[in-house]
Amino acid sequence: MSTLSAINPSTILILGATGKTGRRVTALLGSAARPASRSSDTKFDWSVPATWEPAVTGTTAVYVVPPDNPAVLAEFVPLAVKAGVTRLVLLSMRGAPDDDPSEAAVKNSGVDWTVLRPTWFMQNFDEDLFAEPVRHGELAVPAGQGLHPFIDVVDIAEVAVVALTEDGHAGKTYELSGAEPLSFAEMLARIVAVTGKPVVYSDVEPDEFAGSLRGLGYPDEIADLVTMLLVRIRTGEEAHLSDGVQRVLGREPRTFADYLGSSSFA
Repeated sequence: MSTLSAINPSTILILGATGKTGRRVTALLGSAARPASRSSDTKFDWSVPATWEPAVTGTTAVYVVPPDNPAVLAEFVPLAVKAGVTRLVLLSMRGAPDDDPSEAAVKNSGVDWTVLRPTWFMQNFDEDLFAEPVRHGELAVPAGQGLHPFIDVVDIAEVAVVALTEDGHAGKTYELSGAEPLSFAEMLARIVAVTGKPVVYSDVEPDEFAGSLRGLGYPDEIADLVTMLLVRIRTGEEAHLSDGVQRVLGREPRTFADYLGSSSFA
């Protein structure tokens, strides 16, 4: 009997279930998943605490896509543990400090926890932040010619499912990256080779980029965080590979070519 088939239906709560990682974790878990978001059948809204307990009741594990405000997560975790949750898997990010408050909330929960620290997502090019500029033919970010090993979110989802359903991952922090460090110019060139539609890459100043995010409605703290992470790519701090995918899944991460072949660009 497989691990998943031994899990009772709907016992793993998936927060952010309509997001890039959440919906893929949900699909991989099948009937074991209880997908929750503001638009799911199971309602969950970080800004509405009354939705928390009904969503988590009857579950034993939670895939946590954290809110922008870590204090809110710190309020949710004890409620989840009291409801019977014994395992938490947190989606964090590369570069998060060891005293990151969201990570601290799950590490101090008193139950099994696993933290995932992935690099930037390949799917940002066709599903999120970079998708609209790419469609319009120009992507302007403050990353220079810096290299970064973007990761396919399918790899993140598969790692999350293992951590949620199998033993041996409690108390572990997994640094996750893709297979190869690439520049934005290189990645866009590969997208153009698939689509045949030209996309220009422009390196812009950090203040200009942060201002453009604010103009799109991003809160100041998120605009500043995203800009800082891109500047880290520009300065060469983000080019290194991580081995978390190999450690958990026993295989190499998916490549950018793999992503392109399964993306909306194909």
